[in-house]
Amino acid sequence: MQKPPRRSFGDRILEWLQISEETLRRTVTWAIVLAASAVLIVAATWIGVPGMVGAAIAEGVGRAGFRVEQVEVTGLKRMDKMTVYAVALDQQSRAMPLVDLEDVRQKLLRYGWIEDAHVSRRLPDTLLIQIDERTPAAVWQDNGQLTLIDANGVLLEPVSPAAMPPLPLLIGEGAAGQAPAYQALIDAAPALRPRIRAATWIGNRRWNLLFDSGETLALPEEDAARALVKFAELDGADRLLGKGFLRFDMRDPTKLVARKPGEVVRHDVAPAASPRPIASDAPVGGEDG
Repeated sequence: MQKPPRRSFGDRILEWLQISEETLRRTVTWAIVLAASAVLIVAATWIGVPGMVGAAIAEGVGRAGFRVEQVEVTGLKRMDKMTVYAVALDQQSRAMPLVDLEDVRQKLLRYGWIEDAHVSRRLPDTLLIQIDERTPAAVWQDNGQLTLIDANGVLLEPVSPAAMPPLPLLIGEGAAGQAPAYQALIDAAPALRPRIRAATWIGNRRWNLLFDSGETLALPEEDAARALVKFAELDGADRLLGKGFLRFDMRDPTKLVARKPGEVVRHDVAPAASPRPIASDAPVGGEDG
């Protein structure tokens, strides 16, 4: 009985890769053409041949099949995919050797949603783009305009009042740039976080916080986090929120001033003393001073 012909190592590799010999031959041929073209372009540049000659060679490679025909985008959740396609295909030439991957990346980074982008080629005809998107962390309101921002204050996109997401609202000129400081501030008093409806950046130096029960808390310019922690402690002990107060003022680090209609109440909050209410009919000082 005649033994079946012995398969070569190359045949076994082709079987393992599950590709035909013809496909492999074509792939190797195109790889050789591309490599040879790249060498020609580099050589032409090195010996001073005008750039148009190198470009002509690259265009020839494109006509041979190495031309951008497809764009595959991954990582998008919120940004418009067609915008990414438009940027990727905005090329003077779609011949693969002439596509500037870093230029595509830099153009993509101009969009607020895109924190980073990774652009690569998949021969013969595809650009691969992996997008790392920013995550919205707050809404910034300035001059009546609402804009989504990330945790670092990067502007993402406008948002309408009807489509407001359940995110913190930062109000006022310069408030977007204070987003990291605001996050650190409310992280100091996590028990109050779900109660804070909005934060207004006052005079480019301090915060007023608005609670869901309607009260405003004026925080000091210095040691705002410590003042907020103290307020959280007082609220935990005496349930200040939702008790009919209009405004709390902790700009003086030694006391909490609480205003009700027609009445002002002061609590001593010095570290060594217990809170002591003192009633007074004196008006509260300027709210935004």
